[in-house]
Amino acid sequence: MPHPIQDYALIGDCHTGALVSLTGSIDWLCLPRFDSGSTFGALLGTEDHGQWRVAPVGATRATSRRYREGTFILETMWETESGVVEVVDLMPHGDRRADVVRRIRGIRGSVRMEQTLRIRFDYASALPWVRQAPEFADDAGAALLAVAGPDAIIVRGPRLQARDHAHRSEFTVSAGETVDIVLTWHPAHREPPPAVDVSGQIERTEAWWREWADHFEPVGDEYDDAVARSLLILRALTHEDTGGIVAAATTSLPEEIGGVRNWDYRFVWLRDAAFTLESLMLHGYESEAHEWRNWLLRAIAGDPADMQVMYGLAGERRLEEWSPPTLPGYRRSAPVRVGNAAYTQFQGDVYGEVMRALAHARDTGVTEDDFSWALQQALLERLIETVDVEDHGIWEIRGPVRRFTHSRVLMWAAFDCGVRAVEDYDLPGPVDLWRHHRDRLRAEIDEFGYNDELGTFVQYYGGTAVDASLLQLPQVEFLAPDDPRMLGTVSAIEGKLLRDGLVLRYLTDSGVDGLVGDEHPFLACSFWLVEQYARSGRLDDAKVLMDRLVGFSNDVGMLSEEIDPNTGDHMGNTPQAFSHLALVRAADAIAEARARV
Repeated sequence: MPHPIQDYALIGDCHTGALVSLTGSIDWLCLPRFDSGSTFGALLGTEDHGQWRVAPVGATRATSRRYREGTFILETMWETESGVVEVVDLMPHGDRRADVVRRIRGIRGSVRMEQTLRIRFDYASALPWVRQAPEFADDAGAALLAVAGPDAIIVRGPRLQARDHAHRSEFTVSAGETVDIVLTWHPAHREPPPAVDVSGQIERTEAWWREWADHFEPVGDEYDDAVARSLLILRALTHEDTGGIVAAATTSLPEEIGGVRNWDYRFVWLRDAAFTLESLMLHGYESEAHEWRNWLLRAIAGDPADMQVMYGLAGERRLEEWSPPTLPGYRRSAPVRVGNAAYTQFQGDVYGEVMRALAHARDTGVTEDDFSWALQQALLERLIETVDVEDHGIWEIRGPVRRFTHSRVLMWAAFDCGVRAVEDYDLPGPVDLWRHHRDRLRAEIDEFGYNDELGTFVQYYGGTAVDASLLQLPQVEFLAPDDPRMLGTVSAIEGKLLRDGLVLRYLTDSGVDGLVGDEHPFLACSFWLVEQYARSGRLDDAKVLMDRLVGFSNDVGMLSEEIDPNTGDHMGNTPQAFSHLALVRAADAIAEARARV
């Protein structure tokens, strides 16, 4: 059975990422990209669905672990009766390869180690042909070559022996000794790449991550470490070549154990990427703004009518959803999904999020060119054509389409960005037409999106329920955080959507999303409430909730999508970009509120 989700730590090379458990097993790794088929898939099944474990013989749990400061180099310490050993896990950055390095270093005494390798390509559907490959070994050990279809892996290190569809080895590490194991993926039709210089790769990878992390300027409060780690996670989820930002490193981790709300998040949502971009830009990472804008321009180039809510890492458009029959799901939470059917949905809020992200890029000095501004004009032209179309909303409901208040507000924000671009930057465009649609939307939202009798904005026109997405209305400057209508909305959210003090997205028993089952409080929404508190004069409430939310981070600072407030268990895909970028925004809001006191 896989570990609790919070027991995993991410290592990555800005192309893909592996999840390493507290027992030393890599239970999730897709090679060579985040959205490739899994090579190790025990996270969504058992060890027989692919796993690579390195740990002391007989050990059940690591003594401690941490990232080297400002990096994704994971150091796990094991203490046994005979000694102490450290395992250093990383994916080297910048070598244009798909490598996983596991360095075992003796600290004290002598420790007997064991390695168990189960390679299962393509979501555990392909058991590879495996052979010893001494011709590709390095000077310090043996080499094992595994091939199935288009995929191949070579593992260099202590000699592995086959037993029960797994390969195993044992070796002893004494104080001062080092044993290196390196796994490398390569296309099966090519020969394996040469062995890596492990010490050199560790040094170069550490230097790259530290240089990137050093751009962050701490404000000197108790949330600096959480913000720094969150920004690093957002960078780790950003593909180095394409600039695409995946929503999470995993697929199908459930929102409810045994439930069906299991989705593939290894794609680039325009919404999530836009929010991530804003957080990175606000903290001095302008190059990411350039990279993501270029990704966006490539992805949605062509007819704006073809714009999707999500794309593949390189801008792929076909993300058909299917279920691999070989993976039973995390703790039997089925189905496992590959792809995401929501890519065909119309979600009107995306226009506003994209336009706002591009406006922020413009404000931070990213120069508009003829193509980028022409594309924004085309998006607004398309929005004019679809402005009265009902949509699936920010939560990608699979129930009936509606006029969601949040979507209508983000459409307003899209037109507002166009108007401001003309007024503030003297860019060309039909500003009177955009202003007309902006003002018409505001009047409509005020009339149908706000319920005077209840004193709150509502989830959708004609409804009476509230939705946590309404907490974003001040974030997009539709109204002030302390506007009485917003305060009434917050009160309604506190009364209807809090579960043990944390925020649900909406009430699932309303049937609005067309799905069965329940879900847990959504971390991003809870951080939005922190931000709202901080910006509306409730700083003490903001700090109390923020402390609790940050406290849900696991031992290496990772957050998933949702949290079980009763147990503290992480739920949903991990690490979740949406959660971490909302954490960054919430910390910024608290820092700004403190500065005003």
